[in-house]
Amino acid sequence: MAQGANQKFTKRATRLLALILIIGFGAAIVRLGFLQLVQSADLQKRAVDQQLSDTELSAKRGTIYDTNGKILAASASVWKVVLAPIYFEDDEERRIVASGLARILEVDEETVFKKAQQESYYVEVKRQIESDTREKVLKFMDELADVHEIYNTVYLLDDYKRYYPYGSLASSVIGFTGADEQGLAGLEYQYDEVLTGSPGRLVTAVDSLGTAMPFEYSQNIPAGDGNNLVLTIDETIQSIAEKYMLQGIENNAVFNRGVCIIMDVNTGAVRAMASVGGFDPNDPFTLSAEKEAEISKLPEKDRENARYEALSHMWRNKAVSDTYYPGSVFKMCTAAMALEEGLVTENSTFYCNGAYTVADVTLGCHVQTYGGSHGTQNLRESIKNSCNPALMQIGELIGISKFNQYYDAFGFSERTGIDLPGEAEDIYFDRDTMGEVHLATASFGQNFAITPIQMATAVASIANGGYLVQPHMVEQILDSDGNVISTTSTEVKRQVLSSETAATICDILEENAVSGSGKNGYVAGYRVAGKTGTSEKKVDLNEDGVQDYISSFCGFAPAEKAEVVCLVFFDTPTGAAYYGSQVAAPVFAQIMSEVLPYMEVATQYTEEELANLDTTTDTYIGMTVDDAVSAAEEGGFTTWVKGDGDKIIGQMPEAGTMIPQGGNVVLYTDEESTRDTTTVPKFTGYSVNDVYYFASYYNLNVSISGMSSADASVAYSQSIPEGTEVAPGTVVTVSFSAGGGTD
Repeated sequence: MAQGANQKFTKRATRLLALILIIGFGAAIVRLGFLQLVQSADLQKRAVDQQLSDTELSAKRGTIYDTNGKILAASASVWKVVLAPIYFEDDEERRIVASGLARILEVDEETVFKKAQQESYYVEVKRQIESDTREKVLKFMDELADVHEIYNTVYLLDDYKRYYPYGSLASSVIGFTGADEQGLAGLEYQYDEVLTGSPGRLVTAVDSLGTAMPFEYSQNIPAGDGNNLVLTIDETIQSIAEKYMLQGIENNAVFNRGVCIIMDVNTGAVRAMASVGGFDPNDPFTLSAEKEAEISKLPEKDRENARYEALSHMWRNKAVSDTYYPGSVFKMCTAAMALEEGLVTENSTFYCNGAYTVADVTLGCHVQTYGGSHGTQNLRESIKNSCNPALMQIGELIGISKFNQYYDAFGFSERTGIDLPGEAEDIYFDRDTMGEVHLATASFGQNFAITPIQMATAVASIANGGYLVQPHMVEQILDSDGNVISTTSTEVKRQVLSSETAATICDILEENAVSGSGKNGYVAGYRVAGKTGTSEKKVDLNEDGVQDYISSFCGFAPAEKAEVVCLVFFDTPTGAAYYGSQVAAPVFAQIMSEVLPYMEVATQYTEEELANLDTTTDTYIGMTVDDAVSAAEEGGFTTWVKGDGDKIIGQMPEAGTMIPQGGNVVLYTDEESTRDTTTVPKFTGYSVNDVYYFASYYNLNVSISGMSSADASVAYSQSIPEGTEVAPGTVVTVSFSAGGGTD
């Protein structure tokens, strides 16, 4: 009985075991099938990931050149520090590495420690380290291996860092990049995809312990370098513009920066674009000490927002992103409209009694400030006088519809299309409700806003014979080997004026730059044409209840066959003067007096200019005293011999220096005399004759710039500050402007 029961139990157990085995094997088969059919791709990927280390290799960002091949922005070789956390044995090793790297790289230790806890072959710790820091990291890596027996956890990879050799030069145009070399502003942003290369990859096989296998088990996919930009900007012209714009800002206590645009009138190639008061792209997130001090006085809750606004303002390119009332510079456009339509001729007359009434609204002329009027004047005289009533009468002849048609044709109602980010649109009247008063104020450039680049482009269309061209900043795109990928061609949008109308306006503007409201834009030896502008700002009064102004001058040269247009614009001068004729025109003259010779534009001197022309000094070193004195006097110079020697061992000015005819050359005959100095006096505020007298008294030479022939001309700037100790014979450039300007 018991034996039978045991046999039954054995049979049941056998069946149960068989059932369990069948279920187990079935589940295994099902699992294998699931893995094979459903998760096969994912498992294969995991296997590959465990067998391969994939590292990204940085690409070199393209270089930005000026039109002559000077480097304006480039990427230099630096390094990045990377962790391979997968190789750490324990947290003790992680802590050793985190502590060491935090000390060397000046980063937070806990942040590095957390990165070291990731299960990864590649975690960046810090990018763009310089060579001295790289050496410290290499030494630390040796220490990890030799002292702590920690291997393969820290390594260095090639990286790149953007730098700008000319510092703040053209910074608002060029822009800057972030830490990852991504363009954040200016052309760096506009052409980011062109400049950015394609990253490479280093794929390495690893063994079961995660250690990299020999070289034959790795594949290197090289990074592709970015393309290069050749700009239309000329570094020399840009430097000249920024130099004199900065002086203009300082001399006139300009509150809100200044703009200068120099553009080829025929092609639209921008040779200089200066938004002075910008930033250094090598350090774009640093504000001036004055601005930081100003922000520090704010409540703490407001500081972050104030700092962001200050940075945005500093980076802003006023030439394309800000709008302003163009003022009297626009009058040349109004006159051109009327001439083109045959509504006026040069002989048409307009009367000014100091004001003009339109639709019961009386609008004054600038001479009304002094109780004056222009009386009866023809078209040429109206422009030279910059007479508001005359332009309002011309505007009435044109009419609202035709005025708007030409406003559009000159390009004011559309963006210019310049290849820069953030170009603003104009702010104009509602055309459905635009009335006679709107037209009257618009005719002399008030109560509507355009960008400086729009104004420069419109003036270029007058200067080039009537054609509106699109301005551009990039001349060519090159690949990393220097091969040309693309070249920017001239784009003519439309013909705005006939060549006859354009020539007439050019002739009027040339006369204006000699004897009219624009005479302070005069440049000796060159036929310059131009127009001043003084416009009220959109916000009528400043905090002191005083009107703020924009002072501008826009001109071109040579007047008869223009090559370049130059717009000079100062936002809110707070000094003694604010009229464009007093603030902007003299700076235009200074800029063009250097730019035109640099461009090798042919001179056309008048007899009076030739008589006052500067002369180049020769070298007199090595001559006897008598021979040197004779040679200098034959060259038209006076001499002053210093010392008791027999031969000349030094001279001032140095050979090749331009000084006025009759200027003083100091000849040194011994070492002791070369140490003599003289003090630069104050020249500003004095007439030409007074300046020459002071220069002679202090044994200095002066080079005269600007409108010095007018009886009322006074010196407004000098190249060497008052009180500076210099060698006798030193040349001081003194700039003059005709006083009494009112527009």
